[in-house]
Amino acid sequence: MKSVVLERKGALSLRDFPEIDRSEEVLGPHDVRIRLHTVGICGSDVHYYTHGRIGPFVVEAPMILGHEASGTVIECGAAVSGLAVGDRVCMEPGIPDPNSRAARLGMYNIDPAVRFWATPPVHGILRPTCVHPAAYTYRLPDNVSFAEAAMVEPLAVGIHAATKARIRPGDVGVVLGAGPIGLVTALSALASGCARVFVSDIAPKKLEIAAALSPAIVPVDAGHEDLAARVRDGTDGWGADVVFEATGSPRAAASVFGPLAPGGCVVMIGGQSEPVAYDAGAAMVREARVENIFRYAHVFARCVGMIASGAIDVKPLITRTFDFSESVAAFDIAAAAPPGEVKMQIVLPQ
Repeated sequence: MKSVVLERKGALSLRDFPEIDRSEEVLGPHDVRIRLHTVGICGSDVHYYTHGRIGPFVVEAPMILGHEASGTVIECGAAVSGLAVGDRVCMEPGIPDPNSRAARLGMYNIDPAVRFWATPPVHGILRPTCVHPAAYTYRLPDNVSFAEAAMVEPLAVGIHAATKARIRPGDVGVVLGAGPIGLVTALSALASGCARVFVSDIAPKKLEIAAALSPAIVPVDAGHEDLAARVRDGTDGWGADVVFEATGSPRAAASVFGPLAPGGCVVMIGGQSEPVAYDAGAAMVREARVENIFRYAHVFARCVGMIASGAIDVKPLITRTFDFSESVAAFDIAAAAPPGEVKMQIVLPQ
């Protein structure tokens, strides 16, 4: 079946892919077979394309990309209940070992044995069909589109971060970075109770998109403004209750305590390519709480519900859609990082 295949660093193709292990296509009793409809292009997909690796995960053989997905159930295993052929669904891409210690403790996202789509050597789902555990497959309400459903995966990162922050009603938040993850984090913070969220970036177009999402979002041009001073000015000198680092930039990450209020919380989201300078003194005098997240856990169903209810609107973040036949060109455009684009998606033939 035709798939979007990362052959090696810098080389992408749309081709038949007989190399995939056929055991991945065997339907087990607790699995469903899904015809893919919409797949988002994630920053990690692009990074594998342009760099061939993310930290310890190295592309050493051709790999199918894609992990932000929605589709339709076309076959159910004998023991599956709660899902039926024809159900529209989205899928959580990380499959842990249910018997692992991490999974038994409820921290399945940090199970060392987790198999996560499009993370070497596990293949992704930019292909016509896949087999997936029913337990990590979520039925969509009628009012949630395939495009919105393919946004559940990145939204899950923001909701997980907001949950870790323990946001209280009326809190003031700061999000460093107005990329896709930064923006879903800002929306998640507002939905979780923040009264205002300052969003900083160096790209004016991204800040325009952020400001258009909600009147409670305050854009800050980090290239021309002092974020910490701007936040202090907007909080009577107190600072923000929670700061989310969503840039993945070591320089930005080193500044997380500047806008933070005493007793506040920092949540590290963006993956860092190198060690980050940590201002222990600034953290200490604030008694800052620092949280780290790795993907997400226990939030997919919540995200589907929030989109369905209108509590979070992800539609403005979907800025461009491509046909499956245009996949290679789509990745080239995504790799160029156009400032006016947030989330690009690929729609497969049905």
